[in-house]
Amino acid sequence: MWIPILIVVLTAYLLGSIPSSVWIGKIFYGIDVREHGSGNAGTTNTIRILGYKAGIPVFIIDALKGWLAVFLTKIIFAYFPSVEMPEYMSLVAAVAVVIGHIFPVFAGFRGGKGVATLLGVGFGLIPIPALIALGIFMIVLFGFGYVSLASITATVTLPIVTYFFVMPDNILLLLLTIAVAIFVPITHRQNIKRLLNGTENKFLKKK
Repeated sequence: MWIPILIVVLTAYLLGSIPSSVWIGKIFYGIDVREHGSGNAGTTNTIRILGYKAGIPVFIIDALKGWLAVFLTKIIFAYFPSVEMPEYMSLVAAVAVVIGHIFPVFAGFRGGKGVATLLGVGFGLIPIPALIALGIFMIVLFGFGYVSLASITATVTLPIVTYFFVMPDNILLLLLTIAVAIFVPITHRQNIKRLLNGTENKFLKKK
């Protein structure tokens, strides 16, 4: 049983470790985005430093990593018909791919905050709540102009939205969304300080 579990964890972690922003920045622009702007290897900093032409592919790849990690879990276990896939296995893959994104082995363990990858995981596990969370993200982003505030708001409200779709059928998914709601604000603690101080940079500036 441990063989497919280890394969899932390793596969998810390696997927998450693909540092799209770092590779795209270095290959096409000769720039390591982590050395500029916020120093974060994510979509927002990539767009700020390199523009949308680089940032959009980064977002798509990072989200795809999360979705693919969940999708591949069942395929991997299908190769071991004598082993029943544990109910929690997709959640383990979700955690592993996000850890890989934050601490990528292919980029010196200096990655991003995992929001795009979490979105991909969400579409793999809870597509309707993830879509609603994305809608909340866009509303807050275009309403206030802050990516950090949009990310925090979307993830903090995710457990509430998920509750109405998975309870009482899947308490594990609900617990995962609660963990995400705690995790994302922690990774954005510096952003929260800047928001409170009024020094956070706006991603979208109102005219």
